[in-house]
Amino acid sequence: MSEPPSKRSAPLAAPQAPVATHCPYCALQCGTRLSPAGPGDGPAGVPVTVEPDAFAVNQGGLCHKGWTAPALLRAPDRLRTPLVRNGAGRLVPASWPDALDSVASRLRQIRAAHGPDAVAVFGGGGLTNEKAYLLGKFARLALGTSQIDYNGRFCMSSAATAGTAAFGLDRGLPFPVTDLAEADAVLLAGANPAETMPPLMRHLGRAKATIVIDPRRTPTAERATVHLSPAPGTDLALALGLLHIAVTEGLYDRDAVERRTVGFEGAWEHAAAWWPERVERVTGVPASRQAEAVRILARARRAYVLTGRGAEQHSNGTDTVAAFVNLALALGLPGRAGSGYGCLTGQGNGQGGREHGQKADQLPGYRSITDPRAREHVARVWGVAPERLPGPGRSAFELLDALGTDGGPRALLVFGSNPVVSAPDAARVTRRLSALDLLVVADFVPSETARLAHVVLPVLQWAEEEGTLTNLEGRVLRRRRAVSAPPGARGDLRVLRELAVRLGEPADRYPEEPRLVFEELRRASRGGRADYSGITYERLDAGEALYWPCPQNPEGPAHPGTPRMFLDGFAHPDGRARFQEVDHREPAETPDDRFPLWATTGRLLAQYQSGSQTRRVPDLMRAAPEPTVEIHPDTAARAGVAEGDLAWVRSARGRMTARVRLVPTLRTDTVFLPFHFPDDGRANLLTGTALDPRSKMPEFKVSAVRVDPAGRGTARGATSP
Repeated sequence: MSEPPSKRSAPLAAPQAPVATHCPYCALQCGTRLSPAGPGDGPAGVPVTVEPDAFAVNQGGLCHKGWTAPALLRAPDRLRTPLVRNGAGRLVPASWPDALDSVASRLRQIRAAHGPDAVAVFGGGGLTNEKAYLLGKFARLALGTSQIDYNGRFCMSSAATAGTAAFGLDRGLPFPVTDLAEADAVLLAGANPAETMPPLMRHLGRAKATIVIDPRRTPTAERATVHLSPAPGTDLALALGLLHIAVTEGLYDRDAVERRTVGFEGAWEHAAAWWPERVERVTGVPASRQAEAVRILARARRAYVLTGRGAEQHSNGTDTVAAFVNLALALGLPGRAGSGYGCLTGQGNGQGGREHGQKADQLPGYRSITDPRAREHVARVWGVAPERLPGPGRSAFELLDALGTDGGPRALLVFGSNPVVSAPDAARVTRRLSALDLLVVADFVPSETARLAHVVLPVLQWAEEEGTLTNLEGRVLRRRRAVSAPPGARGDLRVLRELAVRLGEPADRYPEEPRLVFEELRRASRGGRADYSGITYERLDAGEALYWPCPQNPEGPAHPGTPRMFLDGFAHPDGRARFQEVDHREPAETPDDRFPLWATTGRLLAQYQSGSQTRRVPDLMRAAPEPTVEIHPDTAARAGVAEGDLAWVRSARGRMTARVRLVPTLRTDTVFLPFHFPDDGRANLLTGTALDPRSKMPEFKVSAVRVDPAGRGTARGATSP
C-alpha cells in the first residue's frame, strides 16, 4: 500500500463538498472522497483531491493507482469531440449529430445487406450496471443482433462457469471481504493481490497462515507461509494432488461431503490417480510441501480457498477452478460460517458486468438467454415479444476472430474495452478489426483500438457520471458524479439512446438517466439468480450495505440483502453442491527446441488492464514506464541478455520487445510479461487462441517462447516470430 502522494489534483470543476464515490479501477472498488483542494494544493484552476474512505474493503487505504486517479480526469489527450475518418483516412472532428447520423446510416446499410448479425457489440467489465444493461438491450433490440460479448470473458469466465456448476450460481466472493480478516488459513491459487489489489492485504494479512500457488515468487508469495511454485500449465494437476492428500490422510470432512454435496465419488476417481510423487514429477512442487499445504487448510477452524486469473486463464481453466472448488468442498468450506471458496474478480464491475446482459449467453439477472421463461420475463419488461430476442452469440474471442470474415460481423461497436492490447494473438485481432466496414469506439481517451476506428465517440469517465457497480463480494455500490464533464463529451446512455432512435426505436425505451435505467434493471432482474429488485438508489444513498440477491418484498420489510451465501443450502434445486469430474491435460502448446520457455502474463502494481488509463498518469508511468521481461539470471545468460538490455520475446504468433529484468527467484523455465503496454510492447502479441471449451476463456497464462537480444536474427517487423 503506497503512501498518499502530495498534491494529487485535477484542474476541473470541483464539488463544493466532498463526494463519496469509488476508485475507477479494480473490483475491490475502494471507497474514496473527492473534494475541492485548498490553496496551493494544485495547479491553476479548481483542483480535485482524493482521500480514502473508511469503506469496508479498503478501511482507509488506497493503492498507488487509487491515490493518483484524479490525474486521469485531466489526461492531456482527453477526447472532447467526435472523430470521423475522412476520405484521406484521417480521423477529423465532427459534430455529434453528424457522427451519430453517419454511424446509424452505415449500420442500416450493413444490416440491410448482410442481416442483423453482421453488426456486433463488444462491451467491458468497467461499465456501470446501467450501461452494461442498456448496452445489452440496445444490441438485441435496436440492432437485433446476437453478436454481443465483453472483455470480462478474458477475466473471470472460467471461475463463473465452475462456480455455477458447483454451487448453482456465480458470485465472486459469496461472503464479505471483511470475513477474510478472521481466517486461520487462506489458499490463493493464481492470485497476486499484494500488487493487483493492495488494500485486500489489510484483510488477508491477518490470516494466521497463507498458501500461495504461483510459478513466480510474487510480493504476495513473499508474505506466504507456504509458496507452491508449479510449472506453468500444471495447476490442475496440483489441485488434484491436494485433494488426493486430503482424502488419503483422512483430512477431508466426510460429514459435510455426505450431507451437503453430490458427485464426490466421481471426482475422487480422478484425484486418486494423482498421488504426491506423481504430482511432484509433473508440477515440480515437492510432495512434502503439498502435504504441508493441505494440513494447514484442513486443520484450520476458519479457512478459505481463493482463485484468480492464474488458475483461470488456461484452455483447461474451468476444470482447474473446479478442482480447487472440489478441494474446498471436500474440506467442508463452502457454506460454513467463517470459511468458503471465492474468486477474486478483476475488473471494476466485473461482477455486475456479467450479470445484466452484455454477455453472449445471458439476459439481465444472470438469466440464460436460452431459457424460455427468462426470455418471456425480460421481453415483458422491454415491451416486446419473446421471439424478437436473438439467441446466444459468439464468445469474445470467437466474435473478434470472426470480424470481417465471410459470415462474420461487418461492423463493431466497442464500449469500455481496448482489444487491440487486451485480446490474445493481438496482431491477428488487429487485422480483424482493420477488415471491418465500420468500427465505432466509445471512449474518453484515444486508446489503441480507438485509433483504428472509423468513428470515435467521446464519453464520460468515472468521476463525471452517476450509476452503480457491483464489487467482487456482490455488494452493489453507488458511483457519484464529482466533477463536470468537459464540453463535448456525452454519457454512454445518451449515446445509446440517440443511436437507438436513429435506428427506429422509441425514445422512451432507452432512458438516459441512470436512476431510470436502474429502475428498469431492477424489474428485469426480478426472480433471476442475480436479483437486484429490492435494491434502490435511495437505499444505497442511505448507506445500506446491499449484496445480491436482494429481492423485492412488496408486502413486508425491505429485504436486507445476502452478504453470506450458501449457509442454508446451495442454489441447486436439491440444495447440494456438485463435485466436478476433472482431470489434468496439457496446455494447447508446450515448449520445444524452437521456443524452449514458458511465458506467463499478468499485472503490475502501477498499471491496470490494457493501460489506456494508467499510462496517462505521470506518477504511474514513472513507476512502470515500459514493458519488461522478468527472467532468471541463468536463463538470461543462456539467451545472451543482461539486466537492462532490450530483448525480443518470440512465440509462434509474434514478437514483442521488452526491457530485461533479472529475477533470481523466478523458475528457470519461465518468463513473466506484463500486458499493459501498446505497440511492439504488447505481451498479447505472443499469446495463443486456444479456448477453454466451457467458458471460452483464452489461454493467456501459458505460451511457448524464446528470448533473444533485440536485433538478433531475422527482423521482419514487430510481430514476426
